[in-house]
Amino acid sequence: MSKLFTSEPKILWNLKCKLGEGTLWVKEHNSIYFVDIKNKKILIFNTKNKKKKIVRVNKEIGFIAHINKNIFILGLQGELRIINLKSNKIIKSIQIEKNIKLNRINDGKTDPSGRLWFGTMDNLERNLKKGSLYCLNKNLKLKKVDTNYYITNGPAFINTNNFYHTDSRSKKIFKIKIDKNLNIVEKKIFKKFNKKIGAPDGMTLDVNNNLWVAHFGGARISVFSNKGKKIHNINLPAKNITNCTFGGKNNSKLFITSATKSMSKSDLKKYKYSGALFTINTNTKGFIQKKYYLSRNLLI
Repeated sequence: MSKLFTSEPKILWNLKCKLGEGTLWVKEHNSIYFVDIKNKKILIFNTKNKKKKIVRVNKEIGFIAHINKNIFILGLQGELRIINLKSNKIIKSIQIEKNIKLNRINDGKTDPSGRLWFGTMDNLERNLKKGSLYCLNKNLKLKKVDTNYYITNGPAFINTNNFYHTDSRSKKIFKIKIDKNLNIVEKKIFKKFNKKIGAPDGMTLDVNNNLWVAHFGGARISVFSNKGKKIHNINLPAKNITNCTFGGKNNSKLFITSATKSMSKSDLKKYKYSGALFTINTNTKGFIQKKYYLSRNLLI
């Protein structure tokens, strides 16, 4: 494979997100969607006409996934919500972890077959392993796949049965293999970060199966080969880098979210673009995230 090249980061939207997350490229809308978890917002930036749109929700929101047209599924505190973002009509609501009141949904993505995966975590970020990893199939059947996480992040899918998933507090990225019944058949540590470079946060894969990982507290994105070797580094003018995804005309742009959460005044002065949405150009391509594949009759 040829050497990776990336451009200098460009600020698309300097909106000072408290906790930017959940990057999603929707090709037919020419738009990058992302969320500000703590400020309960969905942010939409149209790369063609540069228009910006903010949609407010009534709960903290960890991610957004596309179903079709203006219909999306949102990962909210204690709830998955299927909604028409244009009309604001709620189509379906699924309660999550009703018995764990202080948990919330964090990061989520669809896999190559269109199933939705997401994680939960303790919203107060206490030293508690209350987080779990879930999968929602096309019939809205929910399965708890893994447990005992502090802060779930990712996942990033190699294929239908193999993916990466992170526990940010323990600074570990896991490589997980599942069978057709969603049972874990193998789980091993792919990478463990040291304190100096922050914690692994959101991530994505390129077409060569290199893993692009956001560093919360590390002001960078690292790229690892499928063997775990670091092959590229991107420095950013924001301390807390939270999520990234490929998109744009040729799916070769990387969109990156960041956060101001937990930053001191001196940090905010040093990393003055924290909380912004960034983009960089690359000489590779990513996978377009699949739509959540929902049985049509369930939308009626």
